[in-house]
Amino acid sequence: MTTPAYRRLSVAERRAQLLAAALTLFAHRAPEEVSLDDVAEAAGVSRPLVYRYFPGGKQQLYEAALRSAADQLEVCFAEPAAGAPTERLGRVIDRYLRFVDEHDAGFSALLRGGSVAGTSRTSAIVDEVRRAGAEQILVHLGVGEPGPRMRMMVRTWIAAVEAASLIWLDESEGGAKQPPAEELRDWLVDHLTALLTATSATDEQTARAVRALIAQERPDGPVGRLARQVIPLVSEAAHLI
Repeated sequence: MTTPAYRRLSVAERRAQLLAAALTLFAHRAPEEVSLDDVAEAAGVSRPLVYRYFPGGKQQLYEAALRSAADQLEVCFAEPAAGAPTERLGRVIDRYLRFVDEHDAGFSALLRGGSVAGTSRTSAIVDEVRRAGAEQILVHLGVGEPGPRMRMMVRTWIAAVEAASLIWLDESEGGAKQPPAEELRDWLVDHLTALLTATSATDEQTARAVRALIAQERPDGPVGRLARQVIPLVSEAAHLI
């Protein structure tokens, strides 16, 4: 039997290999539970080789892996500006929840900030992802220069998405996350729609964005469905007007 020829990896290839191994470990275990020996074993290399590429040790490797994960997470928010805005948002959330599901424990440790590997640099990386996500949402809302209320509303929603994701991971039943990802996605889309509607009552910029959003929606889309569910409740409260 012919033995495959050994191929020496370039610096970039070896670094990518080590990061991939580290990301896999950090995805399923909290950072403090992962050692350099674990990374070396997962990558099929020696511990000194890991140190050669990451002389700062585990902290440097963790920050590099976090940066790589952050880049992947930012890509989740990228969506072509075509079709109804809430349908675009649904596709963004689908990708986000897949990322959360695949990274599980690592995602929890990252957002909770409870890792001993956490530093001001790791916090800055996480906040950068949040800001990038907010900027992409504003793009889909057609808002180039958001005022303070609009920006606060979107950042509040991003925080709610993170909180819901952590609860989703914690409250899995028999290995199955509840509610199903599709239901969580729809609820998060409804949540943003409701926040937009409430904010538009006191902020004209948001009101303009909501009008433009509604004009692009389909009657059988998420906004139409939510309106049909909410209008009867609003009618019951008409005596308060």
